[in-house]
Order: sequence, then structure tokens, then C-alpha cells
Amino acid sequence: MAQQDKITTIDLIRAILARNRAALAFGISLAAVVLGTSLVLLVSARLPVTAVQTELAAERAQMVTTMEAHAKQASTTLGRNYIAPEVLKAVSAVPRHEFVSDRLRGDAYADRPLPIGYGQTISQPFIVALMTDLVRVRPDDAVLEVGTGSGYQAAVLAHLARRVYTIEIVPGLADSAATRLQRLGYSNVVARTGDGYYGWEEAAPFDSIIVTAAASQIPPPLIRQLKPEGRMVIPVGAPFAVQYLVLVERDPDNGQVTTRQLLPVRFVPLASGGQ
Repeated sequence: MAQQDKITTIDLIRAILARNRAALAFGISLAAVVLGTSLVLLVSARLPVTAVQTELAAERAQMVTTMEAHAKQASTTLGRNYIAPEVLKAVSAVPRHEFVSDRLRGDAYADRPLPIGYGQTISQPFIVALMTDLVRVRPDDAVLEVGTGSGYQAAVLAHLARRVYTIEIVPGLADSAATRLQRLGYSNVVARTGDGYYGWEEAAPFDSIIVTAAASQIPPPLIRQLKPEGRMVIPVGAPFAVQYLVLVERDPDNGQVTTRQLLPVRFVPLASGGQ
């Protein structure tokens, strides 16, 4: 497809040059020729982009349809048989293809995790939507994400929360994600390199916390940084063993913490000096 587009563009340029020579021979002004050429090139450049955008929008819509189907089978986990509409709207707005490598862009909207380098992955879209739904983000919330990865989960949260703090222990991933999020206009996301096991003390407490890597236990610093009535969702379990997505809630009256196992999952291990 790319090769065909290239040939078409070359042929178009040749045709424009031939037309310009003929126009000049008939005495048409150089300014008029330049203007006409610019308009033709502008239109020809925009047409493939529009087609690609339409195709990507269709793939995102299909991804959301798949999420809705999965949600009907996860009613026990969610407490209902659907993902909240505001979460689906946020997922629909995020260009997931921007958060994977060029060679994997064709699979960007497939409902499965994809490698992003450094032994890490971008999570399955449905799991991203599910975890986002479970923490019940509100417009004035401050949210902590542990494990930035390529920045996709943070981008989804940014459409829902007032401020998103995201921390990544792998410097290469942290730097590229911060650059990507800034380029895409996510100005309410603050990213840094660090050990997420210890949270982000300076920005705490948080209304909700999402951990995108599996810990052997729930990190005590994260529990301390969760507000009363706050919710945290975290995969818990040893690498290469059974892991469970766990919902952590803090009682608004007495501060007591309760946990609930939701469903089996498979995540990369949480890299930390604290484990």
C-alpha cells in the first residue's frame, strides 16, 4: 500500500510539472502556476491522511465494541454488565497507535497486550478500561499510576481526572513516555522516573491509584498514600504464577482498608528495590 501511494505521488508531481511548462508557454503568470501547484499538492497530501484517520477511528470503534462484549462477561467484577460510558469515551479518544512502535501499529487496536521494549508491555485495552472503571475517577481527582510504560493508561486517565501522576522505574520508558504525552497535549499528566513501590509522597494523597505491574504484595506506601474513600487496583502475585487483580478500598469513616480479589490476570512483575 505504501509503495502504491509513493508511485501515485511521483506520477502526480510529474503531471504537475508538465502542466506548469505548458502554462508558462501560454503566458500564464508564474505566481498563478505556483499557487495552483501548491493547492494540488496540499489536496493530494491530505487525502491519504484523511483515509488513514478514518481507518484508525473505525479500528478504535471496533476495539470499544470488543470491550463492551467482554464487560457483559465480567459483571461479577464490575458489579454491572458494562463499562462506564465516560471510560469508554476516554478510551475512544486516545490514539493507541501512538503508544506502540511503528512496526506494531497495525495491531494497536487489537485486544491484547503488545511489547514496548525493556521487557515491558502495553496492557490489553479491555484491562485498561476495566482497571480505569474500577477506580471510579471523578473530574476533580488526583490519580497515581505506577508503571507508566509507554503512557497509554496515563492518557486514558487524563481524560477523566484533574491531574495524573505517573511514575516509571525504567528511565528509557519514562523519558519517551513523558515526551510522547507532552507531544499529544496531555498537559494534566506529570511523569517522572522512580521506584513506584514507594509511590509519590510529595503529591499524595491520591483519590485513586492504578498499578500496572504485578507486586508480590500490596506496597504499604501506596496504601498510606490513598485518601479516605480512595480506591486502588493492583495485580498481586508472583511472576510466572497465578496473579489476581485486587481492589483496595479505604473506608471514609475509620480509614480501614479492605481488599477484594477480582479476577485472574497476567502482568509483568513490578520492578522495585522494595520487593
